[in-house]
Amino acid sequence: MLISNRIKNLHPYVPGEQPKDRVYIKLNANENPYAPSPAVRKAVLNFVKKTPIKMALYPDPDSLELHEKIADMLNKTGGVLCRAKVNGKNVTPDESDKIPFTVTPDMIYTGNGSDEVLSFVFYAFFDSGKKFVMPEFTYSFYPVYAGFYDIPMDNIPLNRDWTLDTKTMLEHAKKNTGGIIFANPNAPTGLGLKREEVRNMLLQADKDEIFIVDEAYVDFGGESCIPLLKEFNNLVIVRTFSKSLCGAGQRLGYIVASKELIDIVTTVKNSVNHFPIDALAQVSGKAACENVQYYVECSKKVVEEREKFYNFLVQNGFYVLRSQTNFIFVKKEGLSGDDFYKRIKGEGILIRHFNTPGIQDFVRITIGTKEQMEALKKAILKTVI
Repeated sequence: MLISNRIKNLHPYVPGEQPKDRVYIKLNANENPYAPSPAVRKAVLNFVKKTPIKMALYPDPDSLELHEKIADMLNKTGGVLCRAKVNGKNVTPDESDKIPFTVTPDMIYTGNGSDEVLSFVFYAFFDSGKKFVMPEFTYSFYPVYAGFYDIPMDNIPLNRDWTLDTKTMLEHAKKNTGGIIFANPNAPTGLGLKREEVRNMLLQADKDEIFIVDEAYVDFGGESCIPLLKEFNNLVIVRTFSKSLCGAGQRLGYIVASKELIDIVTTVKNSVNHFPIDALAQVSGKAACENVQYYVECSKKVVEEREKFYNFLVQNGFYVLRSQTNFIFVKKEGLSGDDFYKRIKGEGILIRHFNTPGIQDFVRITIGTKEQMEALKKAILKTVI
């Protein structure tokens, strides 16, 4: 037999549709509709033109300068871009987002997108002999990694209003002693817990078990849990450049946690790939953090379009959840999610449909530019209503 028994039980993640047959307005993969800042483009071009030899050399294996820039960015913004205030080149956090300590570079770990970071987090903190707790509907890569590392899952159904059932999650976590992971705001619902709600969970959770909060979408209106790191040493926060930092093509993700937990994940990384962040990604990541004011404005534009689109859907009789992310989760009574998706695709626009029992009637729609959202509204009025 040519393959291992392990591979027979793998269930790979299915990404958003990447069409090749025609040009679509692409609102199905939660990408940012805006290009990286001009400063990022300039930094990358200068790196290639002025120091091409560095393309032939190994990059910094620990990405130390990048970690310094990420820490500085978080301190400036409070970890939520859409509420940060910009005054010229100065950026300050909203009062509600201020971090009560200084995030330091040794509290940062970076990897090839948050997916690789999550892989290492799963390996480092979840055990094959214990079930970990996660919501029934959340980021669909969590079960993929559970299968890959042979870690048992305990899926907790959401409440009827699509919020996390934190009480049941905690009860099962104490019974399983295997840790907790959830996205906040959650995907695909777009709903988030307040920081104090997460704090109450941590106060009740076992201090010896890992507690992982995935903040991929927090910059669009959630409440970051970074301030809670002052109190809780078992907390790991996963974040990404792919959404609010317009960097899905850069493949940069990171975690914020205590130095002790960062060191553990770094040990995992150094046992797999000593050079995970390539030279160009490090250059673009540093430049993005240095020019965070650009991304603050991009995040504000996404939130503005999201609110307009939410109101449009409500006014036209859709059932839509109150998103804190860069996407909307919505359904139309009497119309299947698959039909919704196909009708909009027929108008040259891609949205996301999950053929998953329990959410099969919904579609997930990424928020695009003003022009893209106007085109989508016209398509909905033409084919759905």
